[in-house]
Amino acid sequence: MNDTPDPGTIRAARSEDASCLAALSIEVWIGTYLRQGISSIFADYALGQFTREHFLDLVNQPAETLLVSENREGIDGYIRVSHGNPCPGGSSSETEISTLYVQPRHQGKGLGQSLLAAGIEACRTNGWDAPWLATNSENKGAIAFYLSRGFKKSGLTHFQVQDRRCPNDVLHCIDF
Repeated sequence: MNDTPDPGTIRAARSEDASCLAALSIEVWIGTYLRQGISSIFADYALGQFTREHFLDLVNQPAETLLVSENREGIDGYIRVSHGNPCPGGSSSETEISTLYVQPRHQGKGLGQSLLAAGIEACRTNGWDAPWLATNSENKGAIAFYLSRGFKKSGLTHFQVQDRRCPNDVLHCIDF
């Protein structure tokens, strides 16, 4: 097996991708947000949220666009754009980039940039608003990535699991 992906293809997610999307989500979410260890609160959240059934449902929702990056070995990243989610600050947009995940070993190779561009183009094609997103305020790499690609900080919100609250920066696309 080669760890370097082929240039790959970006395509619409299909039902048969659901298990791959769930596994990729768990890998990226835990690796990104649980740096000090895995507590039962966050383990239960990840295992309950990132399921095959969840992704099967998303693939069939008209207000969802789910695009995957696929190399010769399989799916190495995806973007999920959701319409009908009002921005919590600084923008009247109702189109959220809910998720943009790339497997850690494939980061830094342009996959995230390609997925982001494809997601923004999907917003235009669907006649949706310029998208907004929220990312963990401590995720400086993600924030820098979005700022360098035409997003601007527009507020703060939080992510909550049980009694744990994590601050999130809200960014919106100004280069639409």
